[in-house]
Amino acid sequence: MVRVGSTPVPQPGLDRMVPFPGHPLVVGVVPGQDPLVVRTAASLAAAVGARIAFAYVDTSRYVVEEHADGAVRHAPIDPEGIDDRWEDTEDSLRAGLTDLLRDDDLHWDFRYLAGLPDRALTHLARAVDACAIVVGTRVAGTGHHMRELLEVSVAAHLSHHQHRPVLTVPLAVVDWKEIRAPWATR
Repeated sequence: MVRVGSTPVPQPGLDRMVPFPGHPLVVGVVPGQDPLVVRTAASLAAAVGARIAFAYVDTSRYVVEEHADGAVRHAPIDPEGIDDRWEDTEDSLRAGLTDLLRDDDLHWDFRYLAGLPDRALTHLARAVDACAIVVGTRVAGTGHHMRELLEVSVAAHLSHHQHRPVLTVPLAVVDWKEIRAPWATR
């Protein structure tokens, strides 16, 4: 165990490895996401005989109560923001997953979570005893470079703050010639 301050932090190891068969994959999804993330997770789940626990993390809401099964009761961060649009988002994501997976013989469910994506996905993975977590990469867009400087990706946070493997599905790539690594010389 490594200590952070006075708190011991369990580390990855053979004794903490969760076997793929019989344990679900936790898969982070977002509205409008490329179906490649869902299809990649479905392919992996079929190959290893795993169920899938799909999850969307709403960052505009916070967790009021965490349940043992990984579900949460949540509320809007903005106290004036009593709004049920989250239910439309949940319905839309469920319908999209149902459509994408209609020809697959997979067992899956969906959880609507709240808070910080890395922490919410980690909580769900612990609750369902997941074998791995699957997420997509961010797609470049307006302000992409500034966000890259200010944020660390969900995948990077997950890989540094919990012991399960993280499969990151690339959704866009950049030509090697366009990016200069910090260690590269001209």
